[in-house]
Amino acid sequence: MNRIAARSVAGALRHGRNFNRYISTAPVATRTLDTVDYLNRQNATALGSFYSSRMMSSVTPSVQTPPPPAEKDQKESSASDAKKDAVVSHYWGIKRPEIRREDGSEWPWNCFMPWETYQADLSIDLSKHHVPKTFLDKVAYRTVKLLRIPTDIFFQRRYGCRAMMLETVAAVPGMVGGMLLHLRSLRKFQQSGGWIKALLEEAENERMHLMTMVELVKPAWYERLLVLTVQGVFFNAFFVLYMISPKLAHRVVGYLEEEAIHSYTEYLKDIDGGKIENVPAPAIAIDYWRLPKDATLKDVITVIRADEAHHRDVNHFASDIHYQGKELREAPAPVGYH
Repeated sequence: MNRIAARSVAGALRHGRNFNRYISTAPVATRTLDTVDYLNRQNATALGSFYSSRMMSSVTPSVQTPPPPAEKDQKESSASDAKKDAVVSHYWGIKRPEIRREDGSEWPWNCFMPWETYQADLSIDLSKHHVPKTFLDKVAYRTVKLLRIPTDIFFQRRYGCRAMMLETVAAVPGMVGGMLLHLRSLRKFQQSGGWIKALLEEAENERMHLMTMVELVKPAWYERLLVLTVQGVFFNAFFVLYMISPKLAHRVVGYLEEEAIHSYTEYLKDIDGGKIENVPAPAIAIDYWRLPKDATLKDVITVIRADEAHHRDVNHFASDIHYQGKELREAPAPVGYH
């Protein structure tokens, strides 16, 4: 019976006729439909395999499927964290200790540590001036005044750029003086009386002034070129001058600091007059001088001016020691005098 029904269905399919009128029993119709569905699935599988093989053959085997975005971001984050915490070599045992601010937040700076910060002494007398009396004093005074002429012509009242240039020069004398005293101490097997440290502290303090000003003023390419030129000339000239006459060298720096006080005073006048915007203080200045969180540019210039006044006193004092026929190591060095 089943064979007869199957033949009837096959004949109906061959001649395009409806086989329902030949088959009236439900079980046979169901089996026939299942057979058709099975054939369709087999054809679809075969076609899918064919197109899949064609596509696979056109792809380079080395290409890998990129990871999902979330997984990719997680891998990049892990890589950046590993790079941040990377140590060059555990063998040497050099690793920065965990340092935090007073409020518990992580210390963000590598260029200075919390114990190197301070609050500037704003009570210092800004009006003090060393009156030139000797011939060398007059030479130092006139030299500084002559150097101010091209500076005024070039910068005029652009005190931000002027301060940046000034600090690139002001950081040189302390380093040169400290280096030469260091070599002298090694040659003569003598203590320096703390003056090596005092002069290097001055150089570092002036460098921090520059790091602060760079955050406030973005120098142009020609200003950077000018810095390279001036620093190269001034370093070599001051090196020779200090070798020949330390008392003249320190007197020149003392008068340079007096000019710096004048320049920063004019800077503050323009801020008070509204000619220069009183922007928020950079984060590096807030941490270095222990300024309040809401400190402004005026606060930064005020503490820098106080620093320059202290440097004025140190260098005039050092020159006076030499004028008295003594060496710096015979007088106590003003270490930590900012």
